Amino acid sequence: MSAVPKRAEFPGGSKTVLIVEDQLEMRAIHAAFLQHHGYRVLATGDGIEGLRVAREERPDLILMDISVPGIDGIRATEQLKQDPSTRGIPVVIVSALPYGSVGRRVLDAGCDGWVSKPCAPHRLLEEVRRRLGDPGR
Repeated sequence: MSAVPKRAEFPGGSKTVLIVEDQLEMRAIHAAFLQHHGYRVLATGDGIEGLRVAREERPDLILMDISVPGIDGIRATEQLKQDPSTRGIPVVIVSALPYGSVGRRVLDAGCDGWVSKPCAPHRLLEEVRRRLGDPGR
């Protein structure tokens, strides 16, 4: 997992986004872009670590890849949505898999949205802003 910025480093109580993505380059690009736009970003490369971070840090939004090691993103989302302490956190799947092949499982797991990969950092920022608003508000 990458270093976790302290909330004090983000004035105004910035919104926190957890990225669960196993491709290091994509994780780094998306994390840097969201941080540049004022969000506090937590990032990890596997589903088990993603569950741990979500439970400990309680981010405002989770961007979850499906194909991650440890536990896949759909099963991780199911566990988050079954846990009273994390069920209210919106989870947006960010995946290269076609929606038609996993859409029913994604909905049944309780996912709150879908973004197809590859996606430009601006597209992901739009989705984060749509769900959380501008950071610090």
